[in-house]
Amino acid sequence: MGSSPLGLRQYPLYGDENRKGKALLHEFAAHAVTSASAVASATTSGAIKFTDLGLSPIALDLGFFQLRWYSLAYIVGIVLGWWYLSKLLKQPGAPMAQRHADDFVFYATLGIIIGGRLGYVFFYKPEILENPIDVLKLWEGGMSFHGGLIGFILAVVWLARKHKLPLLRLLDYAGCTPPFAEFFVRLANFVNGELWGRPTDVPWAMVFPGTGDGIARHPSQLYQAGTEGIGLFILMWWLFWKTDARYYPGRLAGAGLTYYAVVRFVVERFREPDAGLENLWWGLTMGQTLSLPVLVLGLWLLATSKGRRVRVESVAGTASVA
Repeated sequence: MGSSPLGLRQYPLYGDENRKGKALLHEFAAHAVTSASAVASATTSGAIKFTDLGLSPIALDLGFFQLRWYSLAYIVGIVLGWWYLSKLLKQPGAPMAQRHADDFVFYATLGIIIGGRLGYVFFYKPEILENPIDVLKLWEGGMSFHGGLIGFILAVVWLARKHKLPLLRLLDYAGCTPPFAEFFVRLANFVNGELWGRPTDVPWAMVFPGTGDGIARHPSQLYQAGTEGIGLFILMWWLFWKTDARYYPGRLAGAGLTYYAVVRFVVERFREPDAGLENLWWGLTMGQTLSLPVLVLGLWLLATSKGRRVRVESVAGTASVA
């Protein structure tokens, strides 16, 4: 211990120790940052690079015309839905004729496109309304399944009122067709590298360039294609062809709505929510919130279907079913 010219005592040993302590602290912090970066790098390095898949959002490019997989997915899904509905109508006790199904394709297409777009605007991107013309820019993307579902149901209501057909039985038959479009649209989402999932370290995790952060994530688009597309189709196929569910008005539609709502609620835990809608003030994502009324409607249709068992007379002219 020494003295300064002013007579103040100096503690060189303490000063050295202080400097050593600070140096150790900085070294520890640097080591922690390096370790964290190494862990993130290791997680990402083992993930599948989306760009390595060589996928393009363009299905057909003629120079003057481009057909995107997203648009093609809707076209194929609607056409397959119409084809499958035609097969269902050939069974005894159909609630409508083929001419009604042909009409329905037009109404359903309008309902899905208009409802899907407006649903996206109002539920997810209300700022688009600041420039209303942007609502029409479908080629820039932005469709909501829940909005499309509302439009689809309104198309069924319109068909029922126009031709004086049983509403719930129309919903039952029409409700067997959406899995086609849902499957192909989710695959198109994947090809576009959009609507990716939350960060993860599962072996099949993928790095999507659109995130801009290089973090490995769930390929939630494929989860939805499998559950909302294939899974829903299997359920509706089994109920229609292997049970008598179609003779209880509302049962098929109720089962489909309930299944979708539950699956979507669960898959939202793996899907990255839209920016600004990560966690609403009630603790759910927007997708989960919109699924709740769908679930309530589905459960109500299921619970009340038993009391609606009636003799089914075919509109198409085939045998009635008691």
